[in-house]
Amino acid sequence: MRKVCDFMDEETTVLPNLFKVFFKNLMIEFVLSILLLILLAFLLSTTSLNENIINPSIIFISSFSILIGAFFSSVKIKTKGIVIGSLQGISYMLILYLISSFSNMNFSIGFESIVMITVGIICGALGGIVGVNYKI
Repeated sequence: MRKVCDFMDEETTVLPNLFKVFFKNLMIEFVLSILLLILLAFLLSTTSLNENIINPSIIFISSFSILIGAFFSSVKIKTKGIVIGSLQGISYMLILYLISSFSNMNFSIGFESIVMITVGIICGALGGIVGVNYKI
């Protein structure tokens, strides 16, 4: 009987910890993205970089941030890295899409949106796979 109670105690604390780790790393993803976008804006304004690099740079920054967030989530959670990472990517992209749509008052999904969502999911899954297999 004691063992069942111990298992139940563990089970009830796992889910809140999962959400805590997930949302903490989601915030890390957004902070990292903001810092890298500020760096990009600074480089664009102070150098002679071509403005054609803006869209690929935004995709790279978002993907990199998702990869890092998914990696740290999976390192902490230690299981189901591909699922956790993919969820990190989907969540990041969903929040980014909603913020972008509300600010532009345009809720359409175009080719570029589909590419960003797909790349976000793939990078999240990769970060999750690497993170869950990372040995300290």
